[in-house]
Amino acid sequence: MFLSVIKLGRNMSPRNVFDLTKGDSYQVHRLIWNLFADSPDRRRDFLYRQETVDNRPTFYTVSVRKPSVVCGSWEVKSKEYRPKLSAGQRLAFTLRANPIRAKRDEENKQHRHDVVMEAKARLRGNDEQTPLPVLIQDEGSKWLLSRAERCGFQIKPEHIRVDGYQQHRFLKGKGNKQVSISTLEFNGLLTVIDPSLFLEALYTGIGPAKGFGCGLMLVRRG
Repeated sequence: MFLSVIKLGRNMSPRNVFDLTKGDSYQVHRLIWNLFADSPDRRRDFLYRQETVDNRPTFYTVSVRKPSVVCGSWEVKSKEYRPKLSAGQRLAFTLRANPIRAKRDEENKQHRHDVVMEAKARLRGNDEQTPLPVLIQDEGSKWLLSRAERCGFQIKPEHIRVDGYQQHRFLKGKGNKQVSISTLEFNGLLTVIDPSLFLEALYTGIGPAKGFGCGLMLVRRG
């Protein structure tokens, strides 16, 4: 696996990226996809996360193959990514994820619910309203805790910070299918309990919407 940092080339401006993407999550997806799509039938084998560093768009990717730059629009630095993990190891982490909960209706159809908006709707009408930042912290923490064991780590609720709630709406593909996703930003400390499962989570991501910049967990020694 490879960990890459992809920055805008010196001959481009942040305005150029905005013109290319219109601030649209699907267009950003296509922009990054172009760095990995070497054949028409290639399936996604990478995760990415967009950040702003020194006021310039910067992308972090974890991928099976190195990204390929065919023009001078991007500066790419790649290195092999094989984290050395052990049970009991403590790590600091950051994660942008799409926090949803899947439920089936009476006709057995599956629906996905944004955990923050679901909690907000559930509490609607209560005399005492829970502030949105508290809902985001509580519901985001529950969502991550529910995935910890299967992803090979333990985490204490007091070691999770959740904020940065955003809703994204965009049109996808030739059929212009409307897509809505929400994202949360997670930061905190975790303990590795199963190195194999955790390594798999680092390579393949956590939660849904991985094609739109969600699920890539970045870690460092805590």
